[in-house]
Amino acid sequence: MPLSTAFIATERPERYVKQLISHMGHKADAKHTGVGRGTIAFRSGTCSLVSSAQKLILIAAAADLDSLNGVQDVIARHLLRFATQEELHLTWSDPKPGDAVEIVAPVVDDYLRAHCTPPGELLDKLAETTREATGRAAGMQVAADEGALLQMLVRLSGARRAIEVGVFTGYSSLCIARALPADGYLLACDVSSEWTAIARPYWERAGVDDRIDLKIGPALDTLRALPEEPAFDFAFIDADKGNYPGYYQEIVPRLVPGGLLVLDNVLLGGRVLDPAFQGDDHRAMRRVNETLAHDERLDVVMLPVRDGVTLARKR
Repeated sequence: MPLSTAFIATERPERYVKQLISHMGHKADAKHTGVGRGTIAFRSGTCSLVSSAQKLILIAAAADLDSLNGVQDVIARHLLRFATQEELHLTWSDPKPGDAVEIVAPVVDDYLRAHCTPPGELLDKLAETTREATGRAAGMQVAADEGALLQMLVRLSGARRAIEVGVFTGYSSLCIARALPADGYLLACDVSSEWTAIARPYWERAGVDDRIDLKIGPALDTLRALPEEPAFDFAFIDADKGNYPGYYQEIVPRLVPGGLLVLDNVLLGGRVLDPAFQGDDHRAMRRVNETLAHDERLDVVMLPVRDGVTLARKR
């Protein structure tokens, strides 16, 4: 249970962030990460500092409970020592694992689903067919509101040529292809002939099958076989998480300036927030998230949509 948060009422939240970063820099990797924000990384764990209106937020994370307690103790002792002009009350929340974090509260989720443009009969039928044919694996399909977001992003970007890595039963492919112009092109990459066979009839019924070039095989091989010059306006990655770093590295050079890269599941159910999760997928997603944020070729924003969606626009 390695995540814990404290909300501290104060008139001086930014001042405390600066003091903690300055003082702890002698003992840990302490740095500012934005206006009124900072991170302190110890060997045993980390603490993020966020200043808000009359409130300081502390977010502690560690690989185990003992390490978490150590991070909390160090931060609390130093913070209370700095508070010479006011009395601070610091209480940490009960520790909980990252996969218990609610990215979107159910009441918000229900409201936003009810206030998006409806997907329409064809996409609803594809979602139903996917549930019937794939059972529990149907959770790999993007939700209706994320499909609507993909369509909007394609239209807003004016994309004509697109890449999708991870087709499953074709819901996201259909959303992207519908948003392309009549002469648009979508390179759709997947390893499953069985699941993509569900997609084809729906692409045909939507009248977009001529825009979709489905390639069955390892997506990295498909991407590496493409010419290296920029030729694509839009890309969507929603496939095996361990290969996200490779997909991203292959796609970015092939995007035109202004091209948009969209990555799904960048929070992995909250597990990327929690250092206790050290599976290959967790480490790969943390690596690609960190690399994207510092890639000078891109402008990047991460959104709390579904399981986390990152938008990266090539400069």
